[in-house]
Amino acid sequence: MQAFRLCRQAPASLASFDSLGSRIDRRGAVCTALHQVSRFWFASKASPTSYSELTVGVPKESFAGEKRVALSPTGVSTLVKAGFKGILIEKGAGAGAKFTDADYESSGGKIVDNKDAFGQDIILKVRPPKLDQEVGHFKDGSRLISYIHPARSKELLDELQKKHMTVLGMDCIPRTLSRAQSYDSLSSMANIAGYRAVVEAANQFGRFFTGQITAAGRVPPAKVLVIGGGVAGLSAIGTAKNMGAVVRVFDTRAAVAEQAKSLGAEFLTVELEESGEGTGGYAKEMSKEFLDAEMALFRQQAKDVDIIITTALIPGKKAPILITRDMVESMKPGSVTVDLAAEAGGNVETTVPNEVINHKGVTCVGYTDLPSRLPTQSSTLYSNNLSKFLLSMGPFTGHKEQFYIDHKDEAVRGALVLDNGEMMWPAPPPKTKAQPPKKEKKKEEPAGPVDLYKPTLNNALVTTGGLGAVMALGVASPGAVFSSMVTKFGLASVCGYQTVWGVTPALHSPLMSVTNAISGLTAVGGLLLMGGGYLPSNTAQGLAATAVLASAINIGGGFTVTSRMLNMFRRPTDPAEYNYLYAVPGAALVASYAAGHLSGYPEMTNMAYLASSGLCIGAIACLSNQKTARTGNALGLMGVTGGIAATLGAIGGDIPLYGQIAGAMGAGGALGAYLARSMAITELPQMVAGFHSLVGLAAVATSVSSYMAHGASDPVALTATFLGALIGTITMTGSAVAFGKLHGVLASKPLALPGKNPINMGLLAGNAAAAAAFLTTGDPATGLAALGATTALGGVMGAHMTASIGGADMPVVITLLNSYSGYALCAEGFMLGNDLLTVVGALIGSSGAILSYIMCKAMNRSLANVILGGYSITAKEVAEKAEAQSHQETDISGAVDAITNARSVIIVPGYGLAVASAQYAIADLVKTLTSKDIKVRSARSHIRLESFADAAM
Repeated sequence: MQAFRLCRQAPASLASFDSLGSRIDRRGAVCTALHQVSRFWFASKASPTSYSELTVGVPKESFAGEKRVALSPTGVSTLVKAGFKGILIEKGAGAGAKFTDADYESSGGKIVDNKDAFGQDIILKVRPPKLDQEVGHFKDGSRLISYIHPARSKELLDELQKKHMTVLGMDCIPRTLSRAQSYDSLSSMANIAGYRAVVEAANQFGRFFTGQITAAGRVPPAKVLVIGGGVAGLSAIGTAKNMGAVVRVFDTRAAVAEQAKSLGAEFLTVELEESGEGTGGYAKEMSKEFLDAEMALFRQQAKDVDIIITTALIPGKKAPILITRDMVESMKPGSVTVDLAAEAGGNVETTVPNEVINHKGVTCVGYTDLPSRLPTQSSTLYSNNLSKFLLSMGPFTGHKEQFYIDHKDEAVRGALVLDNGEMMWPAPPPKTKAQPPKKEKKKEEPAGPVDLYKPTLNNALVTTGGLGAVMALGVASPGAVFSSMVTKFGLASVCGYQTVWGVTPALHSPLMSVTNAISGLTAVGGLLLMGGGYLPSNTAQGLAATAVLASAINIGGGFTVTSRMLNMFRRPTDPAEYNYLYAVPGAALVASYAAGHLSGYPEMTNMAYLASSGLCIGAIACLSNQKTARTGNALGLMGVTGGIAATLGAIGGDIPLYGQIAGAMGAGGALGAYLARSMAITELPQMVAGFHSLVGLAAVATSVSSYMAHGASDPVALTATFLGALIGTITMTGSAVAFGKLHGVLASKPLALPGKNPINMGLLAGNAAAAAAFLTTGDPATGLAALGATTALGGVMGAHMTASIGGADMPVVITLLNSYSGYALCAEGFMLGNDLLTVVGALIGSSGAILSYIMCKAMNRSLANVILGGYSITAKEVAEKAEAQSHQETDISGAVDAITNARSVIIVPGYGLAVASAQYAIADLVKTLTSKDIKVRSARSHIRLESFADAAM
């Protein structure tokens, strides 16, 4: 009765009860019985036990050939840190896995003999304990965590029940429970078994896995058939594929198809449609009809492949025979079979468990210890699974730093085989929350035909507004000349708008470059204003010469940059091109103009301008696809050359003036071409920006020169002069900043000055005030001062607004500035009454505006934000983005693995791919991935040479 009362008082631990029990007279049978009953009553009803009261034992595995150990030194350290009273390791337990006793001791473990390792509160093992050698060493009421195989271990469980043990099977943990994936040792071991199976096959196979072509002859790749696409099968697929083999896969589960294909394997199917999805991540048994079709497929494959690896298991049952004796005998001599199901009877009829045999020229591998053949890796992974599982028992259900068998924990309940001697296996199916039925939303179909009144009305109102604006110009027009110029401006704008939409995205950068080169027609304005002899004789003439020089640099460099960009798209096998032959029509244009002009035909200049305008429009149109892109560059050069030649004829200067012009044009063109050729090909995008700043300089110089030389009383000319200076200076400084950001001279991150938006508004207000002064004054000095003010304010405004945008967005900024330069060219046309400048300027302005819109949409940017200098970006946002940046580096092998294992691939092409002419390799990669059912998408990069698959066509 005293023992019974002590038992009912529920001492704090079994250890304290033993202490009390030791003071009880145990000589009598009744007292002994009471002690045992009370002990097990306590164990079964005990509250959670603190780690500090529990010892853990790790015996050496006694199974023949088993080299694994249940706990690695790292696992020991983990449990010691968790607070367990002691971790006792049997001497030499980790020797097979290359873990020394010293390793365990340095991790906090204690080395003991076999009896002490088994005599602890919790025992950790890999293999089930041996019935005749190890079960007797367990102390009564202890806990065992190990593989246990309850379906075929009845005698073992009977003996463990007698000792009132608590047994948790690592092979019984529910594999479908998401949080139990880190405890899933079956998957860990299967992964290793699949890898090792391929290694064993390669060891037995007499050839390379990968195909080779050598001087001695061609070696075909090995053909591997993997049956079963579970963890082991997928591991075998990946390993064999990485070794260069041709891999085929069969599995009854449809979900495996996508996984196998993502690894680069061919997925085999039978004609019958039947799902093989079973429970717990395994396949189910199939119908007779399906099995017959399956066997016919295997029989056919056996004659063709070199290696067969089988992995098919059905829980609780003998492994199915999938490769019969006659199939093995039909395989080519030297072939290999590796049966991962050998321990469960085998999938190959000729398999002999634990042996390698030769059956009529075919090597049949039947090892049952494949994970143990990689003991260090296996032990490390098993230790991780086991220690994480052990440390979850209690803490997961709220019992911090305590061990507790809580039946509410699905992972624990699923793994629980015995609970203090009471049979708990099999576990009840996991509870699933009933999902409420989805309410199907009924599509509300319109009662009658769709009412198009509102959208039609909106379109009609927009059209009315546009036509009204055109008619308003008729009221405001000062004369026929202005109306004619506006007509040409409008038609050229429509041409630019329509042309750009059809340009291949990969050609956006060459398009931007060629339009920049064409905008070098700002030289026409400078030519019309040049004067003096071999040198300018006044400031106005000096500014005009500066405009010609800057424009010539841009023309020579711009067309050279475009040519180098387009050459990156050439294949070595592409046919030779003869675009130099376009020099013939170019020469014909210049010669015919010269002949007509010298013959006294007054309209030859206008017709030459018309021809040049048409050539410039054709240049942009030809940039729409790869086949005509180089022709487009040639047409653009012809158009610019024809326009300049017609202007030279129109100015009617003397020999000294033509000498000055030749010097500026020749020196500028040669310098531009030299710079474009000498720059590294990776620096071409920023060179476009650098050359573009010269166009802005030329526009400013021409506007100021025109005003200084001739003044202006016409409101249209005055307005055009002011706009030419303002847009030109914004283009000049903005393009210079863009060059600096792309070239690394300036910081790439956005400049976010406090009050940057008020700064921009102040600069805009200053320009408005300068415009008012310029347009209303009659004093040339005041007008010139106003032009100087707007040049300075506009320059600061262009630099600040561009600096306020990040470097990644510089390509779209350059395109927008290119559009600005087109409108600056238009302003020159209106200012000088020149049709060529008006038409080409409108073409460049409208095409650049549309291209900016397309690029903003592709890059998920706001066009308004770019136009207004990143008005929505604050200094705080810039700092936060800078702090949040991170990246993960990889190597070629890692990249290959990631791509081949992926289901979906996004390619973000950059300029470097085009530099390396890698667009063709990318095109081949896309085709290969697509053929393997891998989804491939293209994301647009901030460098505008994307869509390389299209470019390679």
